[in-house]
Formats: sequence, structure tokens, C-alpha cells
Amino acid sequence: MTDTHKALLIVEDDLALQKQMQWAFDQYETIVANDRASAIVQVRRFEPAVITMDLGLPPHPDDPEEGLRLLEELHSLVPRAKIIVLTGQNDRSNALKAIGLGAYDFCTKPFEAELLIWTVERAFRVHELQEENARLQSVRESPAASGIITRDPAMLRICRTVEKVAPTSATVLILGESGTGKELLARAVHELSPRRTERFVAINCAAIPETLLESELFGYEKGSFTGAVKQTLGKIETANGGTLFLDEIGDLPVALQVKLLRFLQQRVIERIGGRQEIPVDVRIVCATHQSLKAQIEQGKFREDLYYRLAEIIVEVPPLRARPGDAALLAHGFVRRMAEEQRRGAMSLQADALEAIEAHHWPGNVRELENVIKRAVIMTEGSSISPADIGIEIANGNGEALNLRHIREQAERSAVLRVLGRVNGNLSKAADLLGVSRPTLYDLMHRFGLK
Repeated sequence: MTDTHKALLIVEDDLALQKQMQWAFDQYETIVANDRASAIVQVRRFEPAVITMDLGLPPHPDDPEEGLRLLEELHSLVPRAKIIVLTGQNDRSNALKAIGLGAYDFCTKPFEAELLIWTVERAFRVHELQEENARLQSVRESPAASGIITRDPAMLRICRTVEKVAPTSATVLILGESGTGKELLARAVHELSPRRTERFVAINCAAIPETLLESELFGYEKGSFTGAVKQTLGKIETANGGTLFLDEIGDLPVALQVKLLRFLQQRVIERIGGRQEIPVDVRIVCATHQSLKAQIEQGKFREDLYYRLAEIIVEVPPLRARPGDAALLAHGFVRRMAEEQRRGAMSLQADALEAIEAHHWPGNVRELENVIKRAVIMTEGSSISPADIGIEIANGNGEALNLRHIREQAERSAVLRVLGRVNGNLSKAADLLGVSRPTLYDLMHRFGLK
């Protein structure tokens, strides 16, 4: 199989020159095409890192339009590929036009072999550096959510959403299972907002008895009830100028929902036992693991309050839906907790990582964090085993990383999708998949597809 990171596509209709270029670049996996259509098929099939192409291509080799059209298509299909355009000596204007359309560089024909080789080598180095930079960017800790480490595209999109929403005054509703990191995202909204210098106040609506929750939120005046020996500010008033995080908002009693809705509409509160309206400037961020829409249908949550709270909705995926994140987080937790517990350098054994990746993690990131903390404290040596984390690998999970099995599943899914899209046109299906028709027939036979 061709290594796409070292694949060089040569688009040249002069077969003698095409062969000469293949010899010159024998250190790379060279692929050839002699017109626009075959070039597109080869790109779909191999996704080369570097492409050299003549602007003069059939059916009108003296006209650069076909080459410029191909350039645009290649730039769309493989935007990270480095495209080097070959032009005639007196064709500088078209070379510059090609650069404007996304070409990496150009060389004039007849070209000097050493110069073209140097240009191609440099293109490969630039491509490799950009790919490495993209990889590092994908695993960096998100600036939007300090403490959230992820490679998962859905989580990275959520972090970008937080970055966009934080500077605004919009009310944010964060949905997700317990332990997925909803409070970390709420804190990120606060830390990236103009309110970052003021207080971030959090209250769990499910952890406080209903009889006490109203006084916790709205405060009370001295003498308003037995035991009220002094005036006490509630969480809403305490967060004035900052951010109030209402965790498990789905557990807020209906009577308090009415009072919270009034505050959101008028931005004033009254303490229990008080008669004075107190203006409060606070941003509200809420979270819940429950389905508020189901709560509305059951009459347990007010629809008008829901729409006040849900100006921006952020849905956090569970850890089991974030491939690779469990192991990534586990490494991070081991480093942090080994330092906190003064255990020196510690690491996870390969089979421990396999067990972590295979586990369902019903308690999500919080469960993983607790498991790693216990393992760091209790492990005798510096290497953490599956027994140390208390998770055994279920039978059959050892095959989870078998590349052949994963590749076959992906290939079968892609073939099915494309066959459904082309309405039985196997030539078109082969082109879209970037394979030859015989290869497509082999795939269909292997997967039992008629």
C-alpha cells in the first residue's frame, strides 16, 4: 500500500517526460496521470502529499484552462497537498494565476532536474511540518476549557462554541451525563467573559433540600423565619457582576422555577421576608443530566423558563462516545496525581490502557479520575496495571485495535454509502471511492454485496 505521506503524483501528458520524472523521483512512491480525469481518480485513491502538474493538458494542451480547472479541483479535494505547477518559459502570468488558485510553487519547462527535485523535497518537508502541527493542535489542551483535554472532534467543537459564546451575555444551558465536565465548561464561559474578574458562584439544585433552596438562592431578611438571626445574601445576589452556575437545574422545584423566571425577565430579586426589589446583574449558566423537554411534557419543568435558559445549548458527549479520550485523560490524570501525591514518575501499562479504552465508564470523566487517583495512591511500584485500576479486559476486547478488522468495517461502510448514492453506476462508484472497477468488484464480492 502506498504511503500517502511520501506519495508524489505526476500529472503529465508527455509520456517520455512522465517516465523521466518517475526516474528522477525514485525515492518517492510516484503515481502518474496524463489528464484531468485520471488525475482526480488518482488523488481520490492515494491522497498524495505533493503533486506536480503541467498546466497544458488534453484535450487542449496548448490552453492552460484545463490545467487551471484541475488545480482548483485538486485544491478542493486535498487542500493540504502541495501542488507544483509546470509552465512554459513565457507563461509567467498563468504561473502566477495558478499560485493565486492555491498552487504551492511553480517551475518553468524545460526544467532543471536539480531545481525541481529541490522544490519537491522542500514541498514534502513543508507538508510534513504542517501535518505535525495539525496533530499537535488537535491534542492541545483547549484554551476555552482549562482542564478539558480532548482529541474528540465533537468536544473540540464544543470548546470553540464556548469561546464564541463567552464574551456575550447569552444564557447557556449545558446538557450531558453526570461526570462529563459540565462545570468545567461553565467555568470556562466565565473565565473567557468580561466578568472574569468577578465571582463565579455555583449551586447544585439537587443537593439542597427544597425547604432551604429558596433562601440559598434569594437570601433572607433578619427575622423572616425562625433561625434567621441576621440578613443573609443569596447565591444570586452574591454573584452580582459575575456568573451564577445552576447545576442540575432540572431538579429545581416548580415554585422556585416561577421565581427564577421572574428574575430572568426583570433582573430583580426579593429576599425572603423582604419587600424591596434588588437589581442584580448576573450571567446565568445552567446544567442538567436530565431531558428538560421530557420534564416539560410531564409538567415538571416550565416551558417558558426552558426557553429563557436555552438561548445557547451545549450538549456534552459521554466519555464512551469520545474514542481515544479515555486513554488520553488517563495519562493526564496519572501525571497530575503522581505529582500531587509525590509519587515520582508513574505510567500506565499497555494492558491497563487497553482496559481503560474498553471500559464503558458510566460515571464518565469523574469516574475515570477517581479510579486513577486510587490507583496512584495504592499502586506499589511506578507502573499501573489493570488490577491496580480494578478493571479487567473483557473477553474479545483484545481485538479492538486490529487494523485489518477496523479497515474492513470502514471499507464496507464506504462502499455501501457510495453504491446507494450512484444508483447502480459502478464506474461512477469506483471513481468516487478512488479505486479501479476490478477492485470495486473484489470489494463487493468480499462483503457479499450484489
